[in-house]
Amino acid sequence: MGYMLEGVLSIMNLPVLGLILLGVVAGIVIGAVPGLSVTMGVALFLPLTYKMEPVAALALIMGLYIGGTSGGLISAILLKIPGTAASIATTFDGYPMAERGEAGKALGVGIVFSFIGGLFSYIVLMLIAPSVAKVALQFGPYEYFSLAAFSLTMIASLSSGSLLKGILSGMLGFCISFVGMAPITGYPRFTMGIRQLKGGFQLLPVLIGLFAISQILIFAEERNKEEDGSIAEYKIKGFGFTLEEVKGQGFNTFISALIGTGVGILPGLGASVCNILAYGTVKNHSKYPEKFGTGIVDGIVASETSNNASTGGALVPLMTLGIPGDNTTAIILAGFMVHGISPGPMLFEEQGALVYGIFASLIVANIFMLAAEFLGMRVFVKLLSIPKNILLPVVIAFCVVGAFGVNNRVFDVAAMLFFGVIGYVMKKFKFPESPIILGIILGPILETNLRRGLMKSQGSFLPFLTEPISALFLIITLIVLLLTIRKEYNKAKAAKAVA
Repeated sequence: MGYMLEGVLSIMNLPVLGLILLGVVAGIVIGAVPGLSVTMGVALFLPLTYKMEPVAALALIMGLYIGGTSGGLISAILLKIPGTAASIATTFDGYPMAERGEAGKALGVGIVFSFIGGLFSYIVLMLIAPSVAKVALQFGPYEYFSLAAFSLTMIASLSSGSLLKGILSGMLGFCISFVGMAPITGYPRFTMGIRQLKGGFQLLPVLIGLFAISQILIFAEERNKEEDGSIAEYKIKGFGFTLEEVKGQGFNTFISALIGTGVGILPGLGASVCNILAYGTVKNHSKYPEKFGTGIVDGIVASETSNNASTGGALVPLMTLGIPGDNTTAIILAGFMVHGISPGPMLFEEQGALVYGIFASLIVANIFMLAAEFLGMRVFVKLLSIPKNILLPVVIAFCVVGAFGVNNRVFDVAAMLFFGVIGYVMKKFKFPESPIILGIILGPILETNLRRGLMKSQGSFLPFLTEPISALFLIITLIVLLLTIRKEYNKAKAAKAVA
């Protein structure tokens, strides 16, 4: 209790609260701009913290982390372009709602449930971080392989009516993930003699191309269509929605927060995966799965609750074990190290006041995020009144900057444009884009842990089936596959009967 009180008091002063607010607002802007990323924002601000006190520096970084993760919902809903990979699933229902003139409602639901998801994960972080981290340590190559295999079953939920197209999209994602140096052996694959391809395709340029550039091409194709401006003129009262409109979202919120926190805890996955997994899970358990993708609040609740819950989850292994879960937490780890702090089991014992200061800054940053996005909602909606011939070139410029900024290579800009064309073709032929992203993210995890597991077992597949956690995930995967096959068979049978 002494540490807790000292930690809370360490941030309850105007300079530190001002830094948290600055971090949150800057994070929201960075997250909302397509092409920029939370990782990039934290890296840009890190040098500014060198001469700050540790609590103030880490409070600023936590504000950036939370604001950036949530900010992606703004462009995802208003432009159908996810500001970050964490908001991919938000586009599925957010943009259709905006097209119907319900941009205010979509933004309000996203903001409120971002807050709830974040708060849930911070409570988990404070109460059971060391215990949860010990469970996460039980995950080895067998468990990660099985978890990735289970995650791939979400392709069926994200296939938008055509399972075949979803599977083909996922396979294309796998093929893209295999380009570059093979894990473990380091052998170059599918590089076609191009030196830049040895490092493979970076996720951010691929994501920008598939979701941002392709959507801009669609907008350009539809430039002659009249815009009625109904979205921009939408009147917002409060958060844009009533309690009646989110009634019954308790299960969706809880399960999405659990998925976000759990996936965040496991190193190597993060918000880019959990928002898609949560969306697919909620859709599978819904009484009206056919409505997903048409503009319902359930999809926004799932995506935004889970991606913000992953922020607290990702800090569990970072603070208790010193293990970063993704690129952003790796930069945050650098922030700890710069100030002479070594995250790990002894951090809670040796610097308890600092730990509780970080916990308090997370909760304060989450509240500031809710307030800042609520106050900015009316401004966000008004962005839709900007003519697209002015807005979209600005978006393209930010996309180019974001792609180039990953590794300072023009090659990544070219890759972004290449995948933009692929995304455009996929949209024209109604191929879902989410499975391809799932394939790109999960492909390396699946392959690397398969190789590691086989090396560990000296070529035997048996441990994948006998290790308890791995076996559990594989059994669940098999059950989901059988249920999917049964569902598709019944659907085809019903369609044949109608014909």
